[in-house]
Amino acid sequence: MSNSSDLPPKSPRASAVETRHVVLPNDANHYGTAFGGAIMSWIDLIAVMAAQRHSGREAVTASIDRINFITPIQVGDHVNLKAMVNYVGRTSMEIGVQVNRENPYTGEMTRATTAYLSFVALDENKRPCEVPGLILETDLEKRRFAEGKLRIEMAKEFAQKIRKGRA
Repeated sequence: MSNSSDLPPKSPRASAVETRHVVLPNDANHYGTAFGGAIMSWIDLIAVMAAQRHSGREAVTASIDRINFITPIQVGDHVNLKAMVNYVGRTSMEIGVQVNRENPYTGEMTRATTAYLSFVALDENKRPCEVPGLILETDLEKRRFAEGKLRIEMAKEFAQKIRKGRA
């Protein structure tokens, strides 16, 4: 289990969210592929839902730590997004989002995008507040937690270097 909060911990599954979209012409560029910005907005929306479900609080995006566009998504493709809490700190959470494109006729799924976002839970006064810990049950959840912790530590280290003018 992670985190030393007094709040009852939750499993990543308990706050996982899944949603679907279809790529329409308004979501696409002149090549007929989805705008990265459209995909990013869908990612941010599903990630905040997972953060809110986990924390039981309002949550705000602190950073989009990484986004990888792997495969283009075409107009007419179905888009399946899955978000899950990977890591929690005292007041923050890392949410991982997996985006798959689906052929609407064959059901064939292809990984299209992955993203990692950090969120902070807020109390009634809009101040950061503690979040529940994570119950890590599977090897995959333990690996995601360890990788999330490493990403957060690296981001903090990089931010310190920037503040000191050494990046």
